[in-house]
Amino acid sequence: MKKIFLLLAFLFALLLASCSGTAAPAPTTGGDIYVSQNLPVDYEGALPVRNQLALGTLELSQTDLAINAEQAKTLLPLWQALRSTQQAGGTAQAEVSALLTQIEAAMKPEQLQSIASMKLTFTNMQEWATANGITMGSGGTPGQGSGMSPEARATKQAAEGITSSSGGSGSKLPTALMDAVIASLEAQIK
Repeated sequence: MKKIFLLLAFLFALLLASCSGTAAPAPTTGGDIYVSQNLPVDYEGALPVRNQLALGTLELSQTDLAINAEQAKTLLPLWQALRSTQQAGGTAQAEVSALLTQIEAAMKPEQLQSIASMKLTFTNMQEWATANGITMGSGGTPGQGSGMSPEARATKQAAEGITSSSGGSGSKLPTALMDAVIASLEAQIK
């Protein structure tokens, strides 16, 4: 009888906890979808917020809204952690969402507004890749560094933001984009 009472008390407490007041809705994720209060994804060909932040950050580097050294110190570990979640695979979406929320919080409102106004699309990302010499070889393998030693190829790919990590070709370009953001932030700090 005591066990049944404890079980009922536990279930009642659990029910009360689940019905208690709710917090403001947090950004949500689903797959690679992260909903931002700053960056819309409701236009034709819109990049996911993660890629808008990455490409937008790189695009800002050519404007007066570029990431400064102080911001880079805050953003670098966040982007590195986000990159690690992509490499690890199977990462909880809540972790990815938290990192993207922190990245947005570390940026100035004007920077986020500028990125939003860019209305970045998959075409923009492809153009960035082409402009930076990032190509996809057969089987989704980056096509840079053919005929080089493995060390030289790795150095060249790292310098150009190219990754040779495993995964489908769809993940190569976003990974290269994140690597380029990380390299850009590291350069800001030095």
